[in-house]
Amino acid sequence: MRLCEDRVVIVTGAGRGIGRAHALAFGAAGARVVVNDLSVEPAAEVAALIGPRAVVNTDDVGTWAGAARVIDAAVSSFGGLDVLVNNAGIVRDRMIVSCGEDEFDEVVRVHLKGHFATLRHAAAHWRAVHKAGGAVSGRVINTSSGAGLFGSVGQANYSAAKAGIAAMTLVAAAELARYGVTVNSIAPAARTRMTEQTFAESMAVPDGGFDAMAPENVSPLVVWLGSAEAADVSGQMFEVDGGRVCLVQGWQRGREIDKGARWEPAELGAVVRELVAEYRPVPVYGA
Repeated sequence: MRLCEDRVVIVTGAGRGIGRAHALAFGAAGARVVVNDLSVEPAAEVAALIGPRAVVNTDDVGTWAGAARVIDAAVSSFGGLDVLVNNAGIVRDRMIVSCGEDEFDEVVRVHLKGHFATLRHAAAHWRAVHKAGGAVSGRVINTSSGAGLFGSVGQANYSAAKAGIAAMTLVAAAELARYGVTVNSIAPAARTRMTEQTFAESMAVPDGGFDAMAPENVSPLVVWLGSAEAADVSGQMFEVDGGRVCLVQGWQRGREIDKGARWEPAELGAVVRELVAEYRPVPVYGA
């Protein structure tokens, strides 16, 4: 039996790039796939490659009603839902001093709200199944980014949205465990329309050998996280690219200095500098 045989999977933003690779990988693993993308032709092409076990959905996950229809598409087409892969996203790269309100709002809407809206409707479905006595083996794989974990110059809007996804993953993992649902996140690096222009040199196709930036390299981890086998892994963040998988741990408390009473502002300069001197920062991308 293939790893995801007959599991029902939604992949958002599945018409191109990493999402396309995810959808095809789940199809190869035996899953029934809802191929969600705003662009009809790329989504239809991916669904055709998977075959009759795939359906196309073109709703906008950044809207509440659109996200609900994506979940409904899985339930109405295949009778349920097992895996939600939140992948859809856009970029509107600008330095902070040049970023317009619409460019900030749209990136946050598609990435952060688009993740939350589908997650919320999927969670409601799984909770209803659980309360009715049904078996739930739900999986959510969110897509964050190194920009969200460490920051990226010229991407304050994108970094903020991706950081929000990382934090939301932790909350969702804690809340949905009672229903039999795991929630994890990945921070992938791969060649896509969003990255091949911004990082043209590092994303270039090599003349030969292993293509480390091929989007297909990211999908095996996502397929495994979406399988029944991954029931004991939740609330985790994985960097993944090429042949590399790295578990990323979030904010950790460092050493503290406790006076045992209220500080005077003038006292804190030496305290802060002592603590900061011990800190080993991760450089912001592009700095």
